[in-house]
Amino acid sequence: MYTTPFRRWLARGGHFLILAAFVTFCAFPFYWMLITTFKDTHDLINTANNPFLFNNPPTLENLRVLFFDTQFGRWLINTVVVGLSVVAITLVLAVPAGYSLARLSGRWGQRLAIGIFLTYLIPPTVLFIPFSRIIGELGLQDSLWSLVLVYPSFTVPFCTWLLMGFFKTIPKDIEEAAMIDGLSRFGAFFKVVVPISMPGLLTVVIFAFTLVMQEFVYALTFITSSSQYTVSVGVPTFLVRGDVYFWGSLMGACLIVSIPVALVYNFFVDRFVAGFTVGAIK
Repeated sequence: MYTTPFRRWLARGGHFLILAAFVTFCAFPFYWMLITTFKDTHDLINTANNPFLFNNPPTLENLRVLFFDTQFGRWLINTVVVGLSVVAITLVLAVPAGYSLARLSGRWGQRLAIGIFLTYLIPPTVLFIPFSRIIGELGLQDSLWSLVLVYPSFTVPFCTWLLMGFFKTIPKDIEEAAMIDGLSRFGAFFKVVVPISMPGLLTVVIFAFTLVMQEFVYALTFITSSSQYTVSVGVPTFLVRGDVYFWGSLMGACLIVSIPVALVYNFFVDRFVAGFTVGAIK
C-alpha cells in the first residue's frame, strides 16, 4: 500500500537532484565570473584561500581597471554596431534565400541548399587571407566596415539553411489563400509568411549576434587601432600581458557581456527552441 507513494517520492527526489545538478552546472560559470570580478588580487593568488568564497573584503578595483584603464566601453559600442549591422544584412539576404529554397522543389533545391550550408563549414583560418586582400583593395583596413562586410560570410549560409527548414513547415495553402484574397506573392510573403516565421527570425537574430560577439580571427586580422576593437579582441589584448592575467577584470568583462545574452536566451527560449526544431515544438 505504501509502495506507490514511496516510489513517487523517490522519483520526485531523483528528478529534483538531476535538475539541481544541471542548474548548478549551468550557473557555476556565472557564479565563478561574479565572485572573481569582485575579488582582490591577493585573494585570487593566495592558494591557501578558499576559491569559492570571499576571503578578503570584495573590491571594485577590477571594474575600475576595466572601465578606466581600458577602452571597454568603446569596445562594447563597436560590438553592438557591428552586431546590429550584420544582423540586418543577414536578415535581408537569408530570409528571401531561405524562402526561395524552401519553395524550390526537386533535386536542385536540395543540392543548392547543401552547397550553401557547406560554405559555413569553411574555417576562418582558410578564408582570412583572401578576405584580407579584398579588404585591402576596398580600403577598409582598420575599419568596422571590414567586419560588417566579412561576418555575413558565415552568418548568412547557416541562417539561410535554418530559415529554409522553417519555411518548409508553412503550408503553401496559406499563401495561395492570401493571393486569392488579392495579395501579390510578395505581399503574401511579408503579410502572412513572415509573421508566422517569427520564431525562426528570432533564432536568426540571436544566432547571428552571438557569433559576432565571439568572433576573434577576422577582428584581430582586420583591426589594428584599439579604438576600433570589438570586445572579443580588445579584452584579451589589453588584459593579458605576457604571462600576467588580470583575472578580475577579465571575468568582469565576460560577465558584463554574457548576462544580456543569457537574459535574451531565457526570455525567448520557447521561440528559440521552436526555431531550431523547425517549428516542431510549440
